Amino acid sequence: MDEKAPFPIESDGLSFRPMTMADVDDTSAWLTTPEVLAYYEGRDRPQSPDLVRQRYLPKQGEPVQALIVWWKGRRIGYVQVYPLDDKAAAQYQEPADDTWGMDLFIGEPALWGQGLGTRLVNAITDSLFHHMGARRILIDPRVNNPRALHVYQKCGFRILKRLPSHEFHEGIWQDCVLMEKAAISAAPSRNG
Repeated sequence: MDEKAPFPIESDGLSFRPMTMADVDDTSAWLTTPEVLAYYEGRDRPQSPDLVRQRYLPKQGEPVQALIVWWKGRRIGYVQVYPLDDKAAAQYQEPADDTWGMDLFIGEPALWGQGLGTRLVNAITDSLFHHMGARRILIDPRVNNPRALHVYQKCGFRILKRLPSHEFHEGIWQDCVLMEKAAISAAPSRNG
């Protein structure tokens, strides 16, 4: 399966395009906004354009697909998707087979609470299931992010387990939850 298809995609009024140099300034602006940093990176870690170039732009040979989310002709957020590798699988104590991970944020706080997060998550997970062969998708939000937890559960994710002291955020280790969304139906076995 081609791990670089199916992006760019358009779904439910949103577009997802691979991140390029042209997206660095907007991404940096989002990642210097205190409301966004409270949930992504941390308010003690604002991301300058140089840091965004180093940390977020796709790199040749890496499986992470960095995507910019567009809505109504403008950039509004960031998503990264990646096949779960053995290191992450071991960290989660979960099998990596046909499993993908994702991380995301809507960078415009004025757009929060309008249903865009739900549309974004559904569009990306549908694409991973239908075009990338994912059988399940994992995400690990912090327990103190009720907005994200609500959106993921609304989109069909279920909590698998609590991950104590999982993410170092704003100077302290914080608990996360491992959430899973499984493909609705698996392909029938050829063996019967």
